[in-house]
This record gives sequence, C-alpha cells and structure tokens, in this order.
Amino acid sequence: MSRPTKPPAAPWRNFYGRRKGKHLRDSQIDYLESDLEALSPGAVDWDVNPDRTPLDLPGTFGGKPVWLEIGFGGGEHMVHQAATNPQVGIIGCEPYINGVAMLLGKIRKAGVENVKIHPGDVRDMFDVLPPASIARAFLLYPDPWPKKRHHRRRFVTPEHLDPLSRVLAPGAIFRVATDIPDYVRQTLEQMMPRDDFEWCATGPADWREPWDDWHSTRYEKKALREGRTPHYLTFRRTAAPAPQ
Repeated sequence: MSRPTKPPAAPWRNFYGRRKGKHLRDSQIDYLESDLEALSPGAVDWDVNPDRTPLDLPGTFGGKPVWLEIGFGGGEHMVHQAATNPQVGIIGCEPYINGVAMLLGKIRKAGVENVKIHPGDVRDMFDVLPPASIARAFLLYPDPWPKKRHHRRRFVTPEHLDPLSRVLAPGAIFRVATDIPDYVRQTLEQMMPRDDFEWCATGPADWREPWDDWHSTRYEKKALREGRTPHYLTFRRTAAPAPQ
C-alpha cells in the first residue's frame, strides 16, 4: 500500500510593505465582511490549497479571457476596465486590506460582476494560475522602493517576472505604468534581454502617452500634482518558453 503524497511545503517569501493602514470605516468593514468572500477566485493561499491545485478559470469566468491586475491600489483602474470590458474576467491581487476595502466599495457602486479579488501576495496567485491562462496583466504605479539597496524588492525582478511569464498566454500584453525614472530603467534592463517578452514601443509617444483605454489612478494624480512624469510601458509575451 503506497503512502499518500505529502503536500509541498510553502516556500519562504519575504513580504515588504503594509498589510493594513489606518482605521477602517464602518462601511469598509461591512464591505470586507459581506462581499469579499463571494469575490474569491478560488483557493489561493497555502493553508487552504497546500497541493497548489490550479484555479478553474473557465468555470469561474464562463470561458472569458482573463486579465490580472497586480497591486490594484484603490481599485479605480480595475473597476473601470471591468465596466468597459464585460467580455473579460479580471482578477485583482492586493495585500493592502485598506485598498481591498476601497475596491469593494467601488464594485458595489459600479455593479460590475466580472471581477475576483485575492487579498494577498500575487506570488501565491502565480502558483495556482494555469500556464498561459492570462490574456493581459497590469502593473500600475508599483511601490518604487527608491533606495538602491531595496531595488531587489521591486516587482520587476526574475522572482516575479518568471512566474508572470509562465501564466501569460503567447501574445498577451503586460502593461507597466510608473512615475519613477529609475523604475523605468530597471524594468527595461530586466525585460529587454528576455526572449519571452518584447517591448512594443515604436516611438517616444508609446511610453510618454497613456493607453487609449487608460483610467488614471490616485497614485498617478499624486505624481502629477508633485511634478513627476508618468511613463507607460507595453510588453508582449512571445512564444518563447517561459523560464523554469
């Protein structure tokens, strides 16, 4: 009689940043208690899915193409995309619970029904997304980690880009928006040598002007108020194999 296979142990993953900010309003607590569970994309965290069983995205979204927003902040962009693209399903990942509460309020107001939320680390989501299952991904105004010794904490490192590559379908689009010139530098330094992504820019307007369907976020508005210049980078997932 064979012994049952032991589930893999959860990897050690440092988490940098806040999970909760100032006091939540009563309405936000209500959103979290009443709405969040129903918007789960399925079992993502290691304590509820130790075998890392892949999510059933066709069953969750009725076979629609699936987009992924990595760190949705207050949710302005995600709700806008969901409302204007009912033909797709959108998953948002955000560990900052105050941002999750803000998004839930916007979802209630907009009445969108094609969204799911993981209130946690996107690396756990990458574990359970099927290969080549995501048609578009967004990284919008990520934490800049401005000190040089903290640059390894930025999203645009192989720790995040390799699993992102695995879950993006060939031809999928990856959008990055940031107002930090050094973040642009690191993004291009990491992305340009890769065979599995290509930069879609053909001229300066392609990184200086926002996308046609862009919806500004609170972080971009703050950057503009403070005199910083937004940059908009677009990459396409090629047919090259994803790094293992």
